[in-house]
Amino acid sequence: MSKNLTSRAEDYSKWYNELVVKANLAENSAVRGCMVIKPYGYAIWEKMQAELDRMFKETGHENAYFPLFVPKSLFEAEEKNAEGFAKECAVVTHYRLQNDPDNPGKLRVDPEAKLEEELVVRPTSEAIIWNTYKGWIQSYRDLPILINQWANVVRWEMRTRLFLRTAEFLWQEGHTAHATKAEALVEAEQMNDVYAKFAENFMAMPVIKGVKTESERFAGALDTYCIEALMQDGKALQAGTSHFLGQNFAKAFDVKFTNNEGKLDYVWATSWGVSTRLMGALIMTHSDDKGLVLPPNLAPFQVVIVPIYKNDEQFEAITEKAESIIKELKALNISCKFDKRTTHRPGAKFAQHELQGVPLRIAIGPKDLENNTIELARRDTLTKEIVQIDELTSTIKDLLKVIQDELFNKALIYRDDHITEVNDFETFKKVLETKTGFISAHWDGTAETEQKIKELTKATIRCIPMNNKQEDGVCVYSGKPSLQRVLFAKAY
Repeated sequence: MSKNLTSRAEDYSKWYNELVVKANLAENSAVRGCMVIKPYGYAIWEKMQAELDRMFKETGHENAYFPLFVPKSLFEAEEKNAEGFAKECAVVTHYRLQNDPDNPGKLRVDPEAKLEEELVVRPTSEAIIWNTYKGWIQSYRDLPILINQWANVVRWEMRTRLFLRTAEFLWQEGHTAHATKAEALVEAEQMNDVYAKFAENFMAMPVIKGVKTESERFAGALDTYCIEALMQDGKALQAGTSHFLGQNFAKAFDVKFTNNEGKLDYVWATSWGVSTRLMGALIMTHSDDKGLVLPPNLAPFQVVIVPIYKNDEQFEAITEKAESIIKELKALNISCKFDKRTTHRPGAKFAQHELQGVPLRIAIGPKDLENNTIELARRDTLTKEIVQIDELTSTIKDLLKVIQDELFNKALIYRDDHITEVNDFETFKKVLETKTGFISAHWDGTAETEQKIKELTKATIRCIPMNNKQEDGVCVYSGKPSLQRVLFAKAY
């Protein structure tokens, strides 16, 4: 496994692309814009999935599954949603292939097998789900419906990058139905909070919770809540969104219920989701020029043991000790791998586990057994220490928590150091090009100013932070009155 990576300072984009491939996370596939997620990358995604799934179920949600295909007429029912995703839709028009008489050995679409109605490959599932909910909901007694699904979606992106933007990606999407506006608003904010807790407690990635401007909202939403993170290159990344959909989808699909006063009303809705884009966020928040740096809470295995030996007798003695250590770590719910491959020398194993971001590495040789000590190496700081084997498991348990906390604090310091208050447009442009990061600036609240700033600088309003303090000011671009600052940044 080649370890040499382009440095982040030299070319951040190239560094990222190389790291994803060389660390065996994912690779481009034969399908344009689509990726193959390799076992090590998928193991990280499975850890994310497991923790999020647990958090969803703790807040009362259940998993279900809905079709991949959406009849075009259903997709068109909510106009704003259809318009918002139309340019990214893949569409199925035929259901059969046949031998091509003009090209022996080749296939063509059977012209007789045209679908009566074209099917959209889901870019998101609101349409098919709300058509389904119509049959599930008659009374307030049927509410709330709190459903999540783990699925794949297709958005025909022209410019793709592994994990960050691909034509097909994995995600979860929550779709809930409520009797009142107040309940739906509480749900949308609650799920945004769940995403923030997951990002900070498991990904060790600090986020800013906020609300999107009208132009940045999800198509068909009345409000979009979000979590925004800052990557090491000073660009922002939208890590999760939660949408208050009002009654838009209920009206589009005629989903009514009899309320507790006996009157008919339309249902209130939310939807919310995160995707394999979180993998990109994890990589770009912590990793360095030597490879991945994984927070222990999401590492496929938190500890790796590498034996160093010259003969079978030494290997057997080291294996016995390693298995004893693994048993003790397993009792503490610490995942550990014993790398006993005979096809790789210890140095090659060290290089691989460093590249793949394993939080802690143990090296055991014959002298270590004699001295009852081992060498313990940290991936995040690249430091080593000698630890008594009798104290190893307690040391590892404590150290994993230290690593998790220190990764978060390091990212938090970087993020906070890269939030800059700006009051004039020249400074705005200068900070954006030199310091980068989030720019906290006044905005006059108009879509025209927002669009003009985007055209001139490529910076967008990432969010209006939650609980934003009100303060009198003037818009950084137009000079018109403003009552609060918003966060601008260039973004992925």
